[in-house]
Amino acid sequence: MSCRFRGLRSRGAGKLGITALLLATPLEAYSQGSSPSSVAPQLPGPSYTAHRVYDSRHKRFIDFEQFVTRLITADLVFVGEQHNDPATHRMELALLEGIARRRDSVVLALEMFERDVQPFLDRYLRGEFSEDSLLAGARPWKNYASDYRPLVELARARGWPVVASNVPRSVASRVARGGLPALDTILAVSRPDVAQGISCPEDEYFKRFTVEMGDMASHGPAGSAPATPEQKRVQLERIYQAQCVKDETMGESVASVWRPGRLVIHYNGAFHTDFRLGTAERVQRRAPGARMIVVTAMPVKDLDRLKPSKEDRKRADYLLYVLAPAKADSTSS
Repeated sequence: MSCRFRGLRSRGAGKLGITALLLATPLEAYSQGSSPSSVAPQLPGPSYTAHRVYDSRHKRFIDFEQFVTRLITADLVFVGEQHNDPATHRMELALLEGIARRRDSVVLALEMFERDVQPFLDRYLRGEFSEDSLLAGARPWKNYASDYRPLVELARARGWPVVASNVPRSVASRVARGGLPALDTILAVSRPDVAQGISCPEDEYFKRFTVEMGDMASHGPAGSAPATPEQKRVQLERIYQAQCVKDETMGESVASVWRPGRLVIHYNGAFHTDFRLGTAERVQRRAPGARMIVVTAMPVKDLDRLKPSKEDRKRADYLLYVLAPAKADSTSS
């Protein structure tokens, strides 16, 4: 399969997350048990959680301040996360705070906002919109208040641009159902929200995607007969094509705002940039002269006896290990 003309779950988040991200209707507006107006638009305080940073190239652990000092020498930084891990989000804020102490010309880019809501973000950052208006119009993720709002507020306080990098979910869903030809059915006004050049070859990324998907494409709608091998293949290819559309759009979004002397930091699900594939590969193709660093956050049960595998060392330039949430003790007292 080679196509002219994403997103995917983060590592360990569960295969159901892939379907939800690609096929579900847009996530409802901000909902965290309180109305948007009850959240004061103030900058959060310093963030910290137990962690260790591993330098994959030199095969050694380094301290966090050294890690941030290295990141600011890059032009493009990708931070791959598990969307549902609180410790990862705390360290993502700490990382951005560290960059803010060392760099002036920075752009924050987020998979968690889609291109068509960029005007809402821009007006909020300029002080023309209230936070209520931003939340009502920008379709923030359910965990925006706890996990992504601190990043946006830090960028706002520093006067940094914030880029909504992702393709609209409605477009990705349409491609996941009908393949790349579905792009021809979107309205002309929506076409700028999708990358102009889209490539979707059966490469190493496709192989890893297939493994990650497992048997997700094995079943048809509820109550229908089991999918045939051909139906499974077609379904998998269409979902992969939606993944490519997301990666290409995020890659184009990042490349379009980078210029020499500026650091662009993009937060995304880890699969999008692990092994420098997906979005990372797409942006490097568009900005071949930019120096890129890939970071992957990895929740683990034990920080003290870490021994990164050869596979994980290939995953990213730096592995940001955090403590995974402890499971409740099931033993009786």
